[in-house]
Amino acid sequence: MSTPSQRYAAAQQRAQTPLGRFAALYDFGFDQFQTQACQALAQGQQVLVAAPTGSGKTLVGEFAVHLALEQGRKCFYTTPIKALSNQKYHDLLRRYGPDRVGLLTGDNSINGEAAVVVMTTEVLRNMLYENTPTLAGLGFVVMDEVHYLADRSRGAVWEEVIVHLPESVQVAALSATVSNVEEFGAWLESVRGQVATVVEEHRPVPLWQHLQVGRQLYDLFSAEQGGVEGTPPAGAIPAVNPHLLEVVAGLEHRAGADQPHRSPSRRRDAGGSRAGFWSNAATRPPGRATTVDLLDRHGLLPAIVFIFSRAGCDNAVRQCVAAGVRLTSTEQAQRITALVREHTDWLSGPERLVLGYEPWLEALQRGVACHHAGMLPVFKQVVEQLFTQGLIQVVFATETLALGINMPARSVVLERLVKFNGQEHLDLTPGEYTQLTGRAGRRGIDIEGHAVVQWSPGVSPQAVAGLASTRTYPLRSSFAPTYNMAVNLLARLSFEQARQLLETSFAQFQADQQVVGLATTVKKLRAQAETARSQLRCPAPGDAACGTQDLVEYAQLYQKWQRADQQASRAAHALTRTDVEAGLRALRIGDVVVLSAGRRPGLAVVVTPADPHPDQPARPLVVTAGRQARRISQVDVGQQVQVVGRVRVPRHANPRNPAQRRDLASTLRASGLRPPPAQRHEPAPQESSDHTVKELLDQVRAHRCHRCRHRREHLALIKRYHTLHQQIDSLTQRMNRDTGSIARRFDRICALLEQLGYVQTRAERVQVSAEGARLARLYGERDLLVAHCLRQGTWLGLEPAALVACVSGMVYQSRREQGPAGQSEGLHLPAGLARQALIDTLAVWRYLHEQEAAQGLAVLPEPDFGFAAAAWAWAQGDDLADVLEQVDLQPGDFLRWIKQIIDVLDQMVAACAADTSGKAAGTPAGVASVAATASAAIQAIRRGIVTYADPSD
Repeated sequence: MSTPSQRYAAAQQRAQTPLGRFAALYDFGFDQFQTQACQALAQGQQVLVAAPTGSGKTLVGEFAVHLALEQGRKCFYTTPIKALSNQKYHDLLRRYGPDRVGLLTGDNSINGEAAVVVMTTEVLRNMLYENTPTLAGLGFVVMDEVHYLADRSRGAVWEEVIVHLPESVQVAALSATVSNVEEFGAWLESVRGQVATVVEEHRPVPLWQHLQVGRQLYDLFSAEQGGVEGTPPAGAIPAVNPHLLEVVAGLEHRAGADQPHRSPSRRRDAGGSRAGFWSNAATRPPGRATTVDLLDRHGLLPAIVFIFSRAGCDNAVRQCVAAGVRLTSTEQAQRITALVREHTDWLSGPERLVLGYEPWLEALQRGVACHHAGMLPVFKQVVEQLFTQGLIQVVFATETLALGINMPARSVVLERLVKFNGQEHLDLTPGEYTQLTGRAGRRGIDIEGHAVVQWSPGVSPQAVAGLASTRTYPLRSSFAPTYNMAVNLLARLSFEQARQLLETSFAQFQADQQVVGLATTVKKLRAQAETARSQLRCPAPGDAACGTQDLVEYAQLYQKWQRADQQASRAAHALTRTDVEAGLRALRIGDVVVLSAGRRPGLAVVVTPADPHPDQPARPLVVTAGRQARRISQVDVGQQVQVVGRVRVPRHANPRNPAQRRDLASTLRASGLRPPPAQRHEPAPQESSDHTVKELLDQVRAHRCHRCRHRREHLALIKRYHTLHQQIDSLTQRMNRDTGSIARRFDRICALLEQLGYVQTRAERVQVSAEGARLARLYGERDLLVAHCLRQGTWLGLEPAALVACVSGMVYQSRREQGPAGQSEGLHLPAGLARQALIDTLAVWRYLHEQEAAQGLAVLPEPDFGFAAAAWAWAQGDDLADVLEQVDLQPGDFLRWIKQIIDVLDQMVAACAADTSGKAAGTPAGVASVAATASAAIQAIRRGIVTYADPSD
């Protein structure tokens, strides 16, 4: 046992190490996993930390910052979203001061050459491709929320950065707990060198799981299963609280008994919550104010209530205010008012009115707020500050709040376990549940956190238990080569080197690992197929027995007949689909069409006809009697298009304007038109197909094995034999497809780029052309479309406002189910160059889309001009209130799209000044003219709230 003097000497020695000096900055001791990860960094290793939300893994990233400053090197701290970058920037600013900390988020730059720079991951990716001088002296890169590389639209950026970073840079990757962390760590080691993978599964603050049933809270798990954390150990089969099961079973029985006697119309209770189909008072979801009161009585505030709808969040705040909820003292309300005024003094009176400033402030003064992407960024930042200071007690938020922003609470409430992903309603995954509920429990403040799921009929306690007990989820790569990536790689590497580099991606690593497993499966299936073939023996005596070859021949003939029968049936239905497609394409503005299928049957009026191009699906835009604007397809009309009449549609009607949607729906309802009685539509028979099917059936019946009394057993065994071989063929094709799949996609992209002239093969070396150099400076989903419009002169001669309208289609994405607005939005712009430019831009996209299809690619999404009219109006100088009235958008969305337009315009200016080496050079007069217009366009839209937004946003 060591003496006090020895322990003192050891402590003094530790204090002289980088980790010791770093630990001295904190007033708490480090957890073992934090110490382990920091020590690995100090020893020069790469580090991967996988730990639960709120466990303190960002401390490892802060140690990387500390090491960089001690060693006189740079550290870049990357995050997936600007809100998290802003928060981390302010955290580091308080510790190290403005001289040593900077921020880069694409459209904002603060001290970008500082020793420590916080940035979004895309900014670092662009730096690496452009090889900017800012990279000089870079020693550490922190990749916070690195599991974001699974994101479908942006995840590839993380892999690009990891693969392209110089070997001399140490990476500290911070991830949520994922089930395949060893696999991810093995890949990191294969591309970055020695990696210390540190996994922590213990939550520092225990999390208790509850179900809210009406006005009562129930523990989800039995006491003996709850353990210390109120959640069964990972992998254990959870035992649900039997009393809870009794309560829920009783309520479901009562709700089911009431169901036949209730109207299915949707109603709202006095508290504003959705009554829905289940109108029994015992099963009706509680009002939001009731839930807040329940949490308050149980001491579970502050709380975050996740509602997967922006409008739902706004409504929840209004309901609480209307119900008289007040969770603050007079002194707290005064502090709230002072902080709000400090951050929003720059807002003008008209801007405050359109932004709903006064109702927002009143709710804050009561201790209630919402937080979602549709809010003005400064409003969100105020909410975040007030919540972390303990001045806000309840925040109604969408899931974007769970993406790393440091806003922990004592409890988290989930109103539903289903969310809309932009295309369809899907159940929450265990990973999403873990991410959301991980906000519950503030380290150093709460001794435990609480996760609450609101019960409604159809919500199974067992299903909730399954979500709560599945603590991890697999990390799957979303990486795929893009046009911009291809030209940037080829500008630095040979074709073969670029190809080899892409094969080191995590996506290919996972595919190769999967191929190994598939090969084992194929081997087992082949053994089973041989066994099945050996069993092909007929037990009939003598000549009556079917030989093995006869059986195989009979089975092949039998299957041939079945396939012909199925094909004939499919052909008949294909004719029906063709008829429906033609019917949809024939619809004109004002036609009233019957929506006989899908989730929302009824009548709808056509506002925009289907795209006339034969390669585009026939999806006219309609407004329904229920005031919904959406694009329809065969899924909505069934097996025939039924037009029951016409109504008048105003010229240039804008279905995205709520008032115009309301007027159209009212006109439709007042027309008196009704759907005709339901009729069964049978597909037309195919005479030639039917004849072939009959011939094959006759051959089957004439075969000697058809008369064998063991025929059914033979067919079952042969069917299994063939099924096994089909599985083998399918898996073999999948193995061939997965092996080298990333490189093959790169080959197709390069082939298309060469065909279009963006790269050239000279002396067996692929080189980037001048047009390719421009493409290399254009980042985004529609990179090639922007480059080709510049090259073709599509935007030449436009006024700044018209260029803004065109560029809006390169960034905007409709949130609702009608999909891209396409050509129709051009009708809402004044006649002339602006409208024609949108149509010409769509024509360029269609051309590129055809070339992609010929190469077996599908990379470029269709431009979406749903924001074009609003962007054009803003560039023309219209007031914010007038602009927002034109589109069904919230202020935060409007600001985000405008900033993204500015980002693309900035890229265009840079791209137009790039030659094949990426340096500034003379450019053709047309391209230079567009660059000048882009600069003027930036000035035209960088005004008002766009200018006065927080510079760190």
